[in-house]
Amino acid sequence: MPGYRYKAVDQEGRESRGVLEVDSPRQARAQLREQGLFPVEVAALEAANDATGSQVRAIHLSSADLSNLTRQLSTLLNAGLTVEATLSALIEQADTQKHKQLLAGLRGDVLAGKSLAASMGRYPRVFSELYRTLVNAGESSGKLADVLMKLADHVEEQHALKQKLQVALIYPAIVLVVSIAVVTALLIYVVPQVVGVFQNTRQTLPILTRGLLGLSAFIQLTGIYWVIAGIAAAFFIRRALRNEAVRRRWHFTLLGWPVVGRMIRSRNAAQLASTLSILAGSGVPVLTALDAAAGVLSNLPMREALVRAARAVQEGASLSKALGASGLFPPVMVHLIASGEASGRLPETLASAARQQQNEVTLRVSAFAALAEPVLILFMGVVVLVIVLAILMPIFELNQLVGR
Repeated sequence: MPGYRYKAVDQEGRESRGVLEVDSPRQARAQLREQGLFPVEVAALEAANDATGSQVRAIHLSSADLSNLTRQLSTLLNAGLTVEATLSALIEQADTQKHKQLLAGLRGDVLAGKSLAASMGRYPRVFSELYRTLVNAGESSGKLADVLMKLADHVEEQHALKQKLQVALIYPAIVLVVSIAVVTALLIYVVPQVVGVFQNTRQTLPILTRGLLGLSAFIQLTGIYWVIAGIAAAFFIRRALRNEAVRRRWHFTLLGWPVVGRMIRSRNAAQLASTLSILAGSGVPVLTALDAAAGVLSNLPMREALVRAARAVQEGASLSKALGASGLFPPVMVHLIASGEASGRLPETLASAARQQQNEVTLRVSAFAALAEPVLILFMGVVVLVIVLAILMPIFELNQLVGR
């Protein structure tokens, strides 16, 4: 057994849980007593995993944790340690119960005779199909440490790109939310109270003021219904998108949008090129690499185009012609792949294509965010100006009447 999961209490009655790397329950209890703990429950990790398989499969690691774990595995394997010894060392270093449970489960499967890739299959939320395919290729080729290092770089690059996109879009999103909240508050609370003062004077209010008062009354009467309608629409849209045919049509529509479509195309192309670069550089056959890479494409039409390209490659076509036939992949990437096939440096040109597409995504998102910020601020200024004018116009008219 790789180890035992325990529950124990100390002399003050405080409970503690964890995983011990020992060979028998007796050794586990003895080790706990040496630490001043009284064992309440000691269970073999394998048996515990079988009993709570759904909980084990639900273990999840962040991109940063996964990248760190992958790099540690690569470093220790490069130092000459076996897979079993590497996992044992990482268990001792693990800071959290979640990490210990994951690593102990992997070590138990490896000791039982499974490969590392097969052991990772029990944790689909941690290790994706692409991740396991690369690990399996590394084990088969005897270059597991090198493959893991490339994989760690890939995870970090994808995480860094995701963070760049989030940072670029967060400010426009904040401006939009604040603008909606301010305008709503002005229409519901400020405008009726201020303009209501002039209604008592029996003065005919300007048309702009009357229109704004009507809009305010409409929002107050129907606002809750609009909120309910929005929540219901979001629910039904999300449910409809679970249907593959509906999702395919929606994804195809998005590809035709002027700005969003180019960003989606470049984002998926970057993921595809990066994945194929790692797989091809790790000695994975092209057809196997294409099958594994299909899972990284989030856009269904592009994923289906990749499946058709794989069939064309199987029938003897080149990868560049097969990808270019659909017209969905960026021409620059297709030409780079053709150059790599002609020169015999396909992994390197795929990596260059991935970097080029990632840079294009970053530049487009940054340009979109830079354009959206002043547009939103200008729109907010115009709306506030209209509201202020609607409030001030009755005051101006009242001053003119008093002056007469």
